[in-house]
Amino acid sequence: QVQLVESGGGSVQAGGSLRLSCAASGTIYLINTMSWFRQAPGKQRELVASITNTGFTTYADSVKGRFTISRDNAKPWVYLQMNNLKPEDTAVYYCSRDQGLASYWGQGTQVTVSS
Repeated sequence: QVQLVESGGGSVQAGGSLRLSCAASGTIYLINTMSWFRQAPGKQRELVASITNTGFTTYADSVKGRFTISRDNAKPWVYLQMNNLKPEDTAVYYCSRDQGLASYWGQGTQVTVSS
């Protein structure tokens, strides 16, 4: 089992920045992918960014150039630096970890961007 705890959400004005953190604990596998998803009210959950244990990253087109995902394998934590935030980034952000045949999810952290 893996437990994921997100932190760093909050309310900011458009153009502002936030940094989300996700702490993983439990049975940690070396080979894994950690991701950030988000879900806005009335919308489906969508992938924001992901990073493998080797550092390969992918981003949703809507956040490229504004968001940066990174990780600290020694902890193991994953981060999402969000710059130039827009009102459409408002959502609950979830941390996810894929390892072995299982996927694990955090409880989510709210990000609200006002115009």
